[in-house]
Amino acid sequence: MFDYPRPCAGMVVVKRAEVLLLRRGHLPRRGWLDLPGGFLEAGEDMEAAARRELLEETGLEVGATRWLGVYWDRYHLRGFGAFPTMNFYYLARWRAGEPRAADDAAAALWAPLHRLAPWRPRFAWRHMATVLRDAHRVAGGKRS
Repeated sequence: MFDYPRPCAGMVVVKRAEVLLLRRGHLPRRGWLDLPGGFLEAGEDMEAAARRELLEETGLEVGATRWLGVYWDRYHLRGFGAFPTMNFYYLARWRAGEPRAADDAAAALWAPLHRLAPWRPRFAWRHMATVLRDAHRVAGGKRS
């Protein structure tokens, strides 16, 4: 049996000097902090998947996005085990509306993009610190 990675797509949404984080509502990692995103559906475009997940989990839509990168991680399902994930992320600036937690998100909150160190112990996935570091670098500290 080969350990094939599963593709995932996510959106890093920046509002002024803050980033949108979600509190996971389901296993695995229920209660931990996450970014909007999830598994790619068959035949789905990567950016379309990131936009779909953002809309399903927060009710938000964004305009133009910027490619951020690919980040490896592992996902564990009880009764199945762990498997690798390839996480494709886009960066977008918030334009309007307030996020409403839905789908598998229990809560949505804005966190300071330049001061995430205290939040790291609650990140659901190992790759999140790198994604958020890259998002901060690419966003350049600019305000929306």
